[in-house]
Amino acid sequence: MATVASGQDLTKRAKPQEGPIALVNARVHPVSGPVIADGYVLFDGGKIVEVGPMVAEAGPDGGKGGSKVFMATVRQLDVKGKHVYPGFIGSFTQMGLAEIASVRASRDFNETGEVTPEAVASVAINPDSNLITVTRSNGVLICGTFPSGGLVQGRASVMQMEGWTSEDMTLKREAGLVVGWPFMRTVRAPWMDKSEDEQLKDIRTSLERIRDVFRSASGYVRSKAADGDKQPTDLRWEAMRPYITGASPQGMVYIEAADYDQIMSALAFAKEFELKITLVGGRDAPMAAKLLKERDIPVIVGTTHAMPKRDDAPYDEVYTMPAKLHAAGVRFAIASGEETAHERNLPYVAAMAVAHGLPWEAGLRSITLSAAEILGVADRVGSLDKGKDATLIVTDGPAMEVTTNLTMAFIGGREIELRNKQTELADKYREKYRNAKPGAGAPAAPAAKPVDAR
Repeated sequence: MATVASGQDLTKRAKPQEGPIALVNARVHPVSGPVIADGYVLFDGGKIVEVGPMVAEAGPDGGKGGSKVFMATVRQLDVKGKHVYPGFIGSFTQMGLAEIASVRASRDFNETGEVTPEAVASVAINPDSNLITVTRSNGVLICGTFPSGGLVQGRASVMQMEGWTSEDMTLKREAGLVVGWPFMRTVRAPWMDKSEDEQLKDIRTSLERIRDVFRSASGYVRSKAADGDKQPTDLRWEAMRPYITGASPQGMVYIEAADYDQIMSALAFAKEFELKITLVGGRDAPMAAKLLKERDIPVIVGTTHAMPKRDDAPYDEVYTMPAKLHAAGVRFAIASGEETAHERNLPYVAAMAVAHGLPWEAGLRSITLSAAEILGVADRVGSLDKGKDATLIVTDGPAMEVTTNLTMAFIGGREIELRNKQTELADKYREKYRNAKPGAGAPAAPAAKPVDAR
């Protein structure tokens, strides 16, 4: 209990936006449109009101005057020389469900049993997780939180990285049903204790189990429609109602599949049951790019920080995967693939793809608007457009650069505290060496150097 308690976040919660705020003289990156070299973002009531260039009128002496758009604003923040972006979106995470990997009580992402569609990630979110404040301090303000384990794992939720309760943090309670596709190949390795025949039998059993789940859910819905009073309610199949054939609107099914064999099997299954799907992981997705494009199936790329999978694969196999999907016209988002504690590295995972052929604009889109579209929240976040939530960040340099620092962040118009447990510890131990006397057993602290944010 003491170990878990020590992992609780003690930072203050943000106050609701009290009046209109304008970020002025910024380099604005709407994502949905071209970059505005000298622009502003005006938001009020948690929503973006206007985004545009800083158009100044001529004054009586011929000099520049102020823009009329800001006359009614209560608070203007001059961020000259800085960049404004929509908050980054971690499209595939376990944020809020995992805290300390070695403490079982702080890991709440895996339900008991192989078929648990009734589980919803947002219900188990820990709003006091220290990892939330660490993650948002690097610009990741929204996370798709996925359950794991089993075949039908539950339903994913989309969460904001600030709030008193899990309800406060929930942007979308049900983003889609999560299915873990079985590995389709037998394994020949010293650690495998099953024969190939046994492995093939397990694969067939798992595939039939998934099919049986969707058949049972479909049959349940038809029975309920025909004779609802006599048909007992089953929470598992009720949870699957939006995802079966004929549902309107039909919900998204996220299928975790990495290898080509898994991907092709999952695509055949989706066609058989007429499902709306997104591939998660998609390590071999470029090999099926033509089919993915034809059927408009998006991919959440698991990560770009990984080694080649095959002995004869090129060293940059994973680095170039997003560029290949982009060239093929496949819709995709990039996930960090990191442990929950390191989700803050998301922009650098996208940067790796940019360094290996993905256009910079597409890299930024993959962790903002594209992620929002795939998670079903693009009507609220992902770009700087009028009417969307004022969930945005201000940086002192280009996004995705390791040397860039976050200077301000807003979630729904609320200004967010950027300090966290790690910054507090950094200050604590810097102070120790500042106060240490020379020759007292500790080296003098080096003078701080300015950060080059280029």
